Amino acid sequence: MAVTLEIVRQVAALARLEFSPQEEERLTRELNRILEYMEKLGELDTAQVEPTAQVIPLANAFRPDEAEIFPWTAALLAPAVQGEEGYFEVPRIID
Repeated sequence: MAVTLEIVRQVAALARLEFSPQEEERLTRELNRILEYMEKLGELDTAQVEPTAQVIPLANAFRPDEAEIFPWTAALLAPAVQGEEGYFEVPRIID
């Protein structure tokens, strides 16, 4: 499959991009080179290669999710104007 100048123009129109004629020609050549390389990769024998999502093993680097009591809650909320039932009272912004 080859990328034609018309395909480049269609994709550019869909993406709402504008290219000069020189840029269209360059993009056509570059996209065709990419496709040629992909065809070359397709010739490789990968029958013995195990499918993988990561090339190196990953482990969860996060700490365990454990609930804990935040000790400074009262000090942080002291300057705030409290409304009813522990909610904050803020100025009305919608009429």
